[in-house]
Amino acid sequence: MMDNDNNDNWKNQTYLMGGIVGGLFGLLAAYLFNRAAEEEAERNGGKPTKIPTMQLIGLSLSGLNFIRQITEAGKGGKQGKKR
Repeated sequence: MMDNDNNDNWKNQTYLMGGIVGGLFGLLAAYLFNRAAEEEAERNGGKPTKIPTMQLIGLSLSGLNFIRQITEAGKGGKQGKKR
């Protein structure tokens, strides 16, 4: 029974840390986006420009790639590859 508690403990810590880091990363990204959009709006007479669809698709793919890299990091080192 104690082994199950240890198993849940590290999982809970991972979820908590991931939530905190993800939240901070998201807040930083939103702040930087808003700052850049505000500067752009000032140059365009107070009207912010829309984000192009292809740029959104590219950002989404980059985000998915980032999540895939995190998943691979959880698997440990590259096993089976010899140099």
